[in-house]
Amino acid sequence: MGELLLIRHGETEWSRSGRHTGRTDVPLTEAGVTAAAGLAAAVARRQIVAAFTSPASRANRTAELVGLTSALQDPDLQEWDYGGYEGLTTDQIRQQRPGWYLWRDGVVPGDQDHPGESVEQVGARADAVLRRAAPLLAGGDVVLVAHGHLLRILTARWLGLEPAAGRYFRLDTGTLSSLGSEHEEPVITSWNVPALEAAG
Repeated sequence: MGELLLIRHGETEWSRSGRHTGRTDVPLTEAGVTAAAGLAAAVARRQIVAAFTSPASRANRTAELVGLTSALQDPDLQEWDYGGYEGLTTDQIRQQRPGWYLWRDGVVPGDQDHPGESVEQVGARADAVLRRAAPLLAGGDVVLVAHGHLLRILTARWLGLEPAAGRYFRLDTGTLSSLGSEHEEPVITSWNVPALEAAG
């Protein structure tokens, strides 16, 4: 059985400043490009049978830099839709809602392009991705290039945990993680590995 390789896209201006970036299309910074390209060697060593990417340009560009030029776009890999909190930092949101915590309190509806999602709705999308990816693992590794919160929720679902358990898995930009199994039980086999360590 192969492993599920998770790549969080490289840094953007919004991720660097802590702004919630759901459906807004923000390009990679120069540092983001460098970090993404730095993961290419680690991915090249794997037996990849399929690769999928979020439709967002920051994820597509990351996939290209990693060498996954034939990755297919999967709309279920889009980041959590933050609704009315799109583009805001946690500090800014807490000025309106003191003590706010995304994983517990969720988001408020935004405009037509940002209606917002609950953590359970994101979990349902992650489940759909896993259902499609799981059969492919019989032939080798499957790569998913996507976003921080989506991949954290997907990891929770891989482990059989509730979607909100994604709060336990910090995930930085430009990193490689892997999900596999041990004695037929789902496990995390590596987590949040930056380019420099992944290349080694």
